[in-house]
Amino acid sequence: MHLARVALASLMAAMLLATVGEAAPRTRHTVVHGWPDMPEGRVLGQAAGVAVDPMGEVVVFHRAKRTWREPLKLDPIDAPTLAVFDAKSGRLVREWGAGLFALPHGLTIDQAGNVWVTDVALNQVMKFDPKGALLLTLGERGVAGHDAAHFNRPTDVAVLADGSFYVSDGYLNTRIMKFDAKGVFQFQWGSPGAGPGQFNVPHGLAVDRQGRVYVADRENDRVQVFDATGRFLAQWKDRAIGRPYGLAMLPGDRMAIADGGEQPDDGPDRSGVAIVDLKGHVLERFGRFGLYDGQFWGAHDIAADARGDIYVVDIDGQRVQKFTAR
Repeated sequence: MHLARVALASLMAAMLLATVGEAAPRTRHTVVHGWPDMPEGRVLGQAAGVAVDPMGEVVVFHRAKRTWREPLKLDPIDAPTLAVFDAKSGRLVREWGAGLFALPHGLTIDQAGNVWVTDVALNQVMKFDPKGALLLTLGERGVAGHDAAHFNRPTDVAVLADGSFYVSDGYLNTRIMKFDAKGVFQFQWGSPGAGPGQFNVPHGLAVDRQGRVYVADRENDRVQVFDATGRFLAQWKDRAIGRPYGLAMLPGDRMAIADGGEQPDDGPDRSGVAIVDLKGHVLERFGRFGLYDGQFWGAHDIAADARGDIYVVDIDGQRVQKFTAR
């Protein structure tokens, strides 16, 4: 029986190695247990977006008691949907957003502390100042479209230093749109498909210091890289990257990628995080499917602070987790 157990353990180890690849990078990040410090009896709703503000606070965009069910409801969620945490202690310091959103999705905070969100039910992109005052709304409330003035379930925003921004649009449109700092449409690119510059659910965005645009092309299981005008440069497609849901730039010209799993040809869900250089080479991977600390039911978005600590929201696990480098 002992030999049988050894053989079984060896077989399971070989299967795990085959799943992540023989050259799977070694894990260097570890979960911070007990973070965040939620008030007793409180849980987040479906946690869709996460960002770090200029003060170093961690902001989570969640759906309170609402879930994604078709047809999507347009009435606003009456509970707060933005939760702000102290990065060090994990203490919940404030909440806001009640009565503003119908189905929260993407969250971005720019260098000035402005808060950008996408709402996939309202088909809108909104910009708030750091105190929560509404500054800009794009899209017609609850109305889908494919022209320059409408979205169809927009997913994310990436903001440049000059205030101009990109929008990934989205679940039912397959394009990236560029707007100037005042919200005036400039140009777009993308079409349905799996070729260069085509998308199947462009779900997350990031922009590096050189102005290159990175798109989490979710259902195509890849990250696509473009120049600032939308010219295709490269794609990253790797088992260790998995199915990209969210992207976050890291210090040292690296990127963190939230792998949401759900890859039908790859066995069980294998949600996790990949760290790559800006050529797409995988440097590290951590996390796996599950609900224990350091595991993910469905990693949906990712953010990083100036120290390189990583924050991941788990949409079905209804939580945010913090990971720090060893």
